[in-house]
Amino acid sequence: MNVAMSFLNGLGPIRIGTILSKIDVGDFFNLSIKELKSIIGLSENQFRALERNRALELAYQEIEACEKAQITPLFILDSNYPRRLRQCPDAPIVLYCRGENILNHRRTIAIVGSRLNTTYGKELVSAFIEGIKETNAVIVSGLALGIDAHAHAFAIKNKLNTVAVLGSGLNQIFPKRNAHIAQQIIDDRGALISEYSLFSKPVRENFPVRNRIIAGLADATVVVESREHGGALITADLANDYNRDVFAFPGAVHQQQSRGCNALISKQKAHLITSALDFLHFMNWTTKPLLGKQMSLQFSLKPEEQAILDILKQYESMYVDELLVLSNAAMSSLQIHLLGLELKGLIQKGEGGKIRIN
Repeated sequence: MNVAMSFLNGLGPIRIGTILSKIDVGDFFNLSIKELKSIIGLSENQFRALERNRALELAYQEIEACEKAQITPLFILDSNYPRRLRQCPDAPIVLYCRGENILNHRRTIAIVGSRLNTTYGKELVSAFIEGIKETNAVIVSGLALGIDAHAHAFAIKNKLNTVAVLGSGLNQIFPKRNAHIAQQIIDDRGALISEYSLFSKPVRENFPVRNRIIAGLADATVVVESREHGGALITADLANDYNRDVFAFPGAVHQQQSRGCNALISKQKAHLITSALDFLHFMNWTTKPLLGKQMSLQFSLKPEEQAILDILKQYESMYVDELLVLSNAAMSSLQIHLLGLELKGLIQKGEGGKIRIN
């Protein structure tokens, strides 16, 4: 039934998310329209337009096809759904994954840019990924021609896992010229993901929409090259909306492929970087934090504080509501313990309310 939520007629992720906040999936499909009206607030005509039975039939067909193709549907309430993406208000209700589920890795970087990259852009991608390989970060991009393809290829070359976000179903690799890269990603324990049904074709309108997934999966988005109105700028804007860090490499003022990056920097929508080292310093990924027993030895910690640190050390950063769920603590109690840890200099709060270990 979970997958069927994505096949409801006329509902997008935001409205479905609102419904799921009021009722569980089983009740949504099993209760009568009369029973549901008072809970959700839709009219009888609106309920009928959703075509719940049709959605269930399509979902069963989809699940059967996924099992044959070794593809895993990830429902937004599942524990293995990408936690960063779940924080986004328009996160897909169902995400299809082929390959390894590495979507909750400790560190994830999105790299995007022009399909018509220059040699300068390709060299930047190569140097950047080589410079951050010690972080063991997962590289996310969109499998498009140009910078995206280079990001995946150089990630594989540097033995980093990579995730490709498609604008089509996972049985419809696009562009076909990058099918060999898609296979390399799977062979190297990476993943291909999409919110679109298995056999959905690569419709042009899908690609700007899928960019929100690229932005939502990552701790930070790096724009390498982009024209003034390139798709990479959509990803950067979405990352800013999600309170994620955005970075851009500057370029020559006369070069078309650099105009988008230069605009992001001049409008303060992206941090200027010229190397991987700039990125690592800004993200504070250059030093290893004291963890676990080391912290206990250096500071007198309450059991509740230690439990919070044990959770945080598994992640690069977390939102308070994520920590609330994982810690099973009351909000008032959690806030007190977080303040104690902050006063001891063990944690810090970043942009967007993210918490990370110092």
